[in-house]
Amino acid sequence: MVGDRLLARARAVWVDLAGVPVAFPADGEVEVVASAGSRLCPLGWVGVVALGGAAIVTVPTDSVGATVHAALETIPLAAVTEPDRLRAVLPIVEVLGPASLAYLDERDFRPAEPSAVPTLAADHPDIAGLLALASTEDAGESGLAEITSPAFVVRDQTCEVKAAAGYRLWPGNVGHMCVLTAPAWRGRGLARVVAGAAVGHALAHQLLPQWRARPQPSRRVAWRLGFRQLGIQLSIRVGFSSPPS
Repeated sequence: MVGDRLLARARAVWVDLAGVPVAFPADGEVEVVASAGSRLCPLGWVGVVALGGAAIVTVPTDSVGATVHAALETIPLAAVTEPDRLRAVLPIVEVLGPASLAYLDERDFRPAEPSAVPTLAADHPDIAGLLALASTEDAGESGLAEITSPAFVVRDQTCEVKAAAGYRLWPGNVGHMCVLTAPAWRGRGLARVVAGAAVGHALAHQLLPQWRARPQPSRRVAWRLGFRQLGIQLSIRVGFSSPPS
């Protein structure tokens, strides 16, 4: 089935990012592995990725892994990406996420109109200008400053960029989608236009488009383009009064 293939491709991406041999376990289960160099989360943190009906978790050390594994055994799979549930079983100091993980292939894709969208170089000054219009949080959330693809843009009557999208090339032939609309132009469908052009570009280059988002408006744009939410990513930093034994 197409959905099964898409899930398998998505899981392969995060298995590779784990940095050590690991596999998604059977449905309803969680696999915890120690990986000091894991790219599921910031260095020294605990990274959780649930895709389909299973999850993998990376921890910085074996001792932390034993504590995390024991804690996760006391909660259901659905709770391993819920910060409030995790706080009840682990001494969490800081949280990033949770963020939805969505993917699509050519059969899922529902491009927006118009299909032809102008492009700029990723480092063009007009892209920097758009980033400057957004809050620091929104600009960082968008990831637009880190794209490796061309930037697909929509301009206003003064030629100022009011929305842009592109993607960052990730390991595993993934195109990690990045989208930003200027605050004054939100809610007008521009994100779908520029993101659709970026997704089409990624698919044309045989990449797997990935949409990771926390805000609900961003998730709605992904859904309208045909992305399927397959899972959730969460990063947590745990603190212990003494090293776990």
